[in-house]
Amino acid sequence: MDLDESLPRRQFMKAAVAVGGASALSACLGRAPRAGEPVPEGVSDISTLPQRQHAWNDRVRVDADGNVHLPRHQAFLYLTVDADGPPGEDARETVAAALRTLDRAYERSNEGLVYSLAYSPAYFERFEESLPDSVDLPEPRRLSGFENPTFDTQDALLHLASDRADVVLEAEEAMFGDRSEANGVAVDATLGDALTVDDRRTGFIGAGLPAERQAQGGEPISGIPDSLPVPEQSPLFMGFEAGFAGNQATEDYVTIREGPFADGTTKHVANLRQRLGDWYDEQSFEERVMEMFSPSHAEQGLVEGVGDNLGADSGIDQFLDPETIEQSIGDHGRVGHAQKAARANRDEDGNVRILRRHVESTDDDVASLHFPSLQRRLSTFEDVREAMNGDDLTDNPAIRQRVNNGILEYIFVQNRGNFLVPPRRHRALPTPRPA
Repeated sequence: MDLDESLPRRQFMKAAVAVGGASALSACLGRAPRAGEPVPEGVSDISTLPQRQHAWNDRVRVDADGNVHLPRHQAFLYLTVDADGPPGEDARETVAAALRTLDRAYERSNEGLVYSLAYSPAYFERFEESLPDSVDLPEPRRLSGFENPTFDTQDALLHLASDRADVVLEAEEAMFGDRSEANGVAVDATLGDALTVDDRRTGFIGAGLPAERQAQGGEPISGIPDSLPVPEQSPLFMGFEAGFAGNQATEDYVTIREGPFADGTTKHVANLRQRLGDWYDEQSFEERVMEMFSPSHAEQGLVEGVGDNLGADSGIDQFLDPETIEQSIGDHGRVGHAQKAARANRDEDGNVRILRRHVESTDDDVASLHFPSLQRRLSTFEDVREAMNGDDLTDNPAIRQRVNNGILEYIFVQNRGNFLVPPRRHRALPTPRPA
């Protein structure tokens, strides 16, 4: 993709992250010189940073209702270790030194950089030792009978996020390109000295960004209908708010409590292609509300516009009992996406079990969704996905495997990967049982 200099600045920055590379960074800095908009610097003493790599919520924007707003620009770099077998101490120290550069260069915030480095089951298979019982990290697998994803079995995943497109690009170039400085800090070691980028994916989120990106060169991107219907205020392509604080697990809840990886978490990342022609052209607003939230949300008029009137909670918990779901199916022939998934996403005390951090993407000019989910154990995500499939609801002839069954008719899983996000003290090429 070539960068169109005539694009408005916000669209241009999003496009630059998708393109990537030194030329995209140069173009970004040309549109927004650092002298006019300096990036806050990081810390000289990295021991002051939290052990939890996934501790982002108090470092990014939060709205008046307490909902966390993820950084607008994100990159997912899938990495492989350059040598066979377990990585050695030299490689480990190289990775540690490279990450210290990022910590010194950028404030850990949405205005600087938040990031994490996570490791796959395939990475830990390099070692003779196995992971401790306190870590639940199975190989990725199919999670429904109607999907056939590619499994991401690369060794590691570097996830970069910032409200500044130039920061995401500069951090990537400092780690894998030829850049000698990152925000004025000398780059003495790079991740590229020990790891190779196998795949690069990008994402974005925020009110207005999906509407701006639903067309490319005047034509709808693949998966978006010709009417270009994505609402201006929606942070996501499907037209509704998501990630309400009351419907998200806390960072503390998803944190591993015991063992050498205490203060870490597990991370599942799915990539979902979206086909939204029928979603917008054949469904009314009320029907979209029914299938995204629940039929009761539409009946009671709970959702206005993109749903920002809901505040900090979608209110889904009041519509989860089997009788309500059965009645909704009988009256409307539909069941809601949030309604199905939430049945397995609450523990016995009512706490939400997973923390979702999904962002949109137009990689390859296709409407898609990157869906990172954090949870203490990977089996928790698999439980929630099983409930989302709604197989137990298809006894009613109105509900089929994908039709009238939440949003399954409009999303198609392309990739799945499982990862361990270790605590910061073990983030550099860890062994399965670090001291």
